Amino acid sequence: MTDKVAVALLFGGRSSEHSISCATAAGVLEAIDRDRYDVIPIGITHDGAFTLQPDDAARFALNAEKLPEVDDNGTRILWPDSASSRALSVVNPDGSRSSLGDVDIVFPILHGPFGEDGTLQGMLELVGLPYVGSGVLASALGMDKHFTKTVLQQAGIPVAPWRTVTAYEWGTRPDEVRDAVRPLGLPAFVKPARAGSSVGVTKVSDWSELDAAMATALAEDDRVLIESMVAGREVEIAVLGGRPGEPARASVAGEIVLTGRDFYDFAAKYLDAPGIDLVCPADLTDDQLAEMQDLGIRAFDAIGAEGLSRVDFFLTADGFVVNEINTMPGFTPISMFPRCWQESGLSYPALIDELIQVALARAAA
Repeated sequence: MTDKVAVALLFGGRSSEHSISCATAAGVLEAIDRDRYDVIPIGITHDGAFTLQPDDAARFALNAEKLPEVDDNGTRILWPDSASSRALSVVNPDGSRSSLGDVDIVFPILHGPFGEDGTLQGMLELVGLPYVGSGVLASALGMDKHFTKTVLQQAGIPVAPWRTVTAYEWGTRPDEVRDAVRPLGLPAFVKPARAGSSVGVTKVSDWSELDAAMATALAEDDRVLIESMVAGREVEIAVLGGRPGEPARASVAGEIVLTGRDFYDFAAKYLDAPGIDLVCPADLTDDQLAEMQDLGIRAFDAIGAEGLSRVDFFLTADGFVVNEINTMPGFTPISMFPRCWQESGLSYPALIDELIQVALARAAA
């Protein structure tokens, strides 16, 4: 018997952000307080199999030469068979079955579809397991850039102009789409509606590049956003949800400074590619920071987020414009979300502890 909290750490998954999720797992495995928490590492393979993985941070560390991934080792996790149980089991490769004990909380650190989009959260709701982060609706809203913008716009929060295009529209009447998006101006960004980590994103500087950009985005999703480029500083803020009855709170801001790249792409975010400087805290006036924190919390509340989110902004000559909200942001030790909290006085291990404790408090309530 143990008084420690049993945490099922979920990572990997079916999305194109599989490796980033594994790298996040490495950070959490290394930093989580082992005096308070027992960790059950559950890796989801590219094919969606839930497997028991080694409790080894180095195994999943980010390596530009070979991105980490969940290997199918033949084990299979068995989730509780009803909401009246929190017992986990594993079927071993030889067919034998072992108990993993009761789980107190699930920490799903998955990015992208089939993990960050409400699907996994729905599964956990069905079996009655509490978890860290946003629920089904907020996860689905935050994952879908079109509906995030729609909700934020309705809440009076400024967003960049955009046009959403479906694969059917593009396949059946591309000339109409081309005519419809020209008023957005150039440069423009073409993005999958439901992907993260800048996967599938292309900056279009001439309309002749639109076809290739659409092909890249449609490889990730069947709906694509074409957005006007917003001229301004790229700044981000981290938001933490409160315990029941407590408001959300926001960190200091971070800034992405382009020094040689067109935009903050996947290689710059995770593979240490040159051309980007990450500055935290960002150089803002007290009034600017206060306004940004207020908008970040308003965006968090507008989609009904819980636990954590990172809100991305452009600071333009006319003020702040929200770019997007991430309900399970990059969470490696060097990612902007934990870095913003570190600069706000909350260390990486303390941040992990806070997220788990808030989720437990909300589940108890």
